[in-house]
Amino acid sequence: MSMEQINAAKAAISATSAYQTVTEFFDADSFCEIDAFAKSDGGFAEVVAGYGTVEGLPVYAFAQNSAFSGGAMSKAQALKLKKLYALALKTGAPVVGFYDSVGGRLAQGTELLAGVGETLKYASRISGAVPQVSVVLGTCLGTNALAAASADFVIMTEDAQLSLDVTGKDADAKTNAAKGTASFVVKDTAAAVAQARELMTYLPSNNLTTAPQTDSVEPDGENGNCIVSKLVDGGSKLRIADDWGDNARIRLARLGGQVVGVVRTTGGKLDGKAAQKTAKFVRFCDAFSLPVITFADCDGFCCLKAAAKVTAAYAEATTAKISVVVGKAIGSAYIALAGTGANADVVYALPDAVISPVNVEAAAFIMAPEEMKVPVAEQKAVAEKFAAENLSAFSAAQNGYVDGITELHELRGALLSALDMLSGKRVPTVAKKHSTI
Repeated sequence: MSMEQINAAKAAISATSAYQTVTEFFDADSFCEIDAFAKSDGGFAEVVAGYGTVEGLPVYAFAQNSAFSGGAMSKAQALKLKKLYALALKTGAPVVGFYDSVGGRLAQGTELLAGVGETLKYASRISGAVPQVSVVLGTCLGTNALAAASADFVIMTEDAQLSLDVTGKDADAKTNAAKGTASFVVKDTAAAVAQARELMTYLPSNNLTTAPQTDSVEPDGENGNCIVSKLVDGGSKLRIADDWGDNARIRLARLGGQVVGVVRTTGGKLDGKAAQKTAKFVRFCDAFSLPVITFADCDGFCCLKAAAKVTAAYAEATTAKISVVVGKAIGSAYIALAGTGANADVVYALPDAVISPVNVEAAAFIMAPEEMKVPVAEQKAVAEKFAAENLSAFSAAQNGYVDGITELHELRGALLSALDMLSGKRVPTVAKKHSTI
C-alpha cells in the first residue's frame, strides 16, 4: 500500500464510532492500535483493538466496529482479540471490551466457531489474572453475549441488548440487571465510557499488584445514608448490582485511600440471589487480593444451597477479611459471614449487636423457658429483652467469638488499624486445582 492508501485507511477507521469510543475511553493521545489494517473477507476487520492508559493506568481495550459488516464476529476479529488477550496476560493489564455486533459471519462456518472458541478460551485463561470488563453498547447476542457475560463486570446502556437467545428475547438492560448479569446500567455510550473509566481506578492491574492508592478522605458523615457511607472515604463508594439480590449490597470503596470490597447484608434471611451475588463478589476480591469488609445483619439463609455458596466463598478466600456485626448474626449467618466458616481475620461488633445460634425467640424458649410463659402478644418483647441481656456482643466477646466491641464513631479507626495489620497477610493453601463448591 502507498502512504496515500494507508492514510485513507486510517481515516476510514478513525471516523467510525467504535474508534471514537475507544479513544474517549483512554487518556488523551495514549491509544495505540493493534493490527489496524487486518482484513476480514476483503474488508477491514470488524473490531478496533489496542492499548493505552486510563488515569495513567495501563489498559487493553477493544470495540466491535458496527461500521464494518455490522461488527459481526469473524475469524479475523477472533485473531485480533486472541492477540489482545495474550498481550494483556503477558503484561498484566485489564481488558475492557465494548460490544456492538449484529452477530457472526455465519458463512465462515466452522472457522467462525473455532475463532469464537479461541477467544473464549483466552478470556477464560486470563480470568483471575487480570480484571475483565464488558461494556454492551448495542446488540450483543449469541456467542458474543457468552463472551461479554463472562467478564468480571458488565456495563450496559439502557437501549443495549444482551442474550444467548439470538432473537433478543429478554435481552434488555433492565432484565439483565434483574437477573444479575448486568453490574451497571447507564443511560448512553458517554455514560458507559465514564463508568468504565471510573471502574478502572478501583481495580488492580493484575493479581500480583495492588489497586490504585489515593489520599485518605473523611467519610460523608451525617450525609451518608447508611453505615457504610459513614465509614468509607467520602465519595468513594461504587455501587454494584443493586437490582439483584436485594438483601445483600456489594460495593467497591476506599478506606484510608485503600480499595476494599464491601458486603452489607440488610436484615432478614439471605436468599439465593443475594447469596450468589455475595459469593461471586467475594471470590473476585479474593482473586485480586482486595480486602473484604463485611457488615453483617442477617437472620440466616433461605436455603441450604445459598448457605453453602456463601460459606464456601468466604472460607476459601485468603485475602484480608474483616467482619462487623451491626445487627443480628443468627446461626448459619454468623458462621458464614463472621465466624469460623468465614475464617474472618478480625471480628468487631456494635454494642447493640445480637449473636445467637438460633433466632431470638427460639433461643429464649430454649434457654429461658420460664420467662417465655407469657401471653403470645408479649413473647416477642420478652425474647428481645432476653437477647439483649444474654445474646449480646459482650457475651460473644467474653467467649472469644468477637475480637472487639466498638461504638460507631470508633469503628473507622478500628477498621483502618486492622487493614494496616493485615497488609502483610500470607496464607499457604492446599495443593489442588480448585474447589468444587
